[in-house]
Amino acid sequence: MYSVKSVKEIQDLNPFVVVGCGGGGEKFSNLEGVETVGFIDDDVKKQGKQFCGQIVSGSLEECLKEAPNAKSLVIMLPIGAEGIALKYAVQAIDAELNVVTSFRSLSIEENLSLKKFADAKNVVLKEISPRLDVVKKIAGVAPRKSCEVLPKISYTPKAPVIFVGGTSQECGKRTTTKMLGLASRERRLNPAIISTDEMGLEEPTDFNFRVGSLSAMDVPSAVLSAIKYVEDRKQPDIIFIEGQSSLTENGNPHPRGLSAAILIGAAPDAVIVGHRPNHPYREPKGIEEEIKAIEAVEPTKVVGLSINLKNADLDMCPEYFESKYNLPAEDVYNNGASKLLDAIVEYLKE
Repeated sequence: MYSVKSVKEIQDLNPFVVVGCGGGGEKFSNLEGVETVGFIDDDVKKQGKQFCGQIVSGSLEECLKEAPNAKSLVIMLPIGAEGIALKYAVQAIDAELNVVTSFRSLSIEENLSLKKFADAKNVVLKEISPRLDVVKKIAGVAPRKSCEVLPKISYTPKAPVIFVGGTSQECGKRTTTKMLGLASRERRLNPAIISTDEMGLEEPTDFNFRVGSLSAMDVPSAVLSAIKYVEDRKQPDIIFIEGQSSLTENGNPHPRGLSAAILIGAAPDAVIVGHRPNHPYREPKGIEEEIKAIEAVEPTKVVGLSINLKNADLDMCPEYFESKYNLPAEDVYNNGASKLLDAIVEYLKE
């Protein structure tokens, strides 16, 4: 109803004041036929500086003094800034400016009082939406509204972060994460164990949540938030994060984006890769391919292999994989994860 489907629909609302001096604001100002005459940002570090050819203001009032010919305001703020977005939308409508919002900053559908206010002031109110109607048209189904809801955060962990990935689903990532936590406790370390699945219910896991319930855009933020949360409360010596699925598994491409998103959010210092040879109902591409994929996605290093021997041939053992891939390997189900923890500690020392 309010969705902008083409740039032509907003060209007659020129010229614009843009709220948000980030990627969204820059993209909007670069749209064909769009004229921007001012920028606003609440970040004092940006105020007074030039952005896309204009000096950044700290308020709408200040901006309109410099750009009295502005006809419209566009709000290009990130998720989590809805309060600020609402403030500027109300101020703009009250000043009889047209308003274009982004679904990330302010959904009109969820703020219909804005529409009534805009109608009363006889101004236009439009939204640059996620166009889920297009998704439904091409895929046959779509969520009612955008699933991207978490604010993006920036945080540098104090403790080293270890990601436990794998070559497929059900290869032993959760068990490996658990055993690394137990091995750390035995050495009197203070580990933090974050499970990214609803089945991560066993000790010594600190907490679990199903990242698969989130949009891929939200997963890195959720993982990084989890790291910050556990550091604030536990001050761990080392953090272990359970991965999901695989970056390379054949026959099951859907969770690959989820696996990559967890890895990106973890930004790990080191990685352990799990593998289940002769998997009865998965099609892993293999250890070498998974290592290449992990180290291509993140600037990290795979330092050990966790081998699940449930379906392995009789001649297979951890030593077989050690010699083949030149990495420490262990059957954590039968022998624990002390050997893998040694590999992690040695690598971190380097």
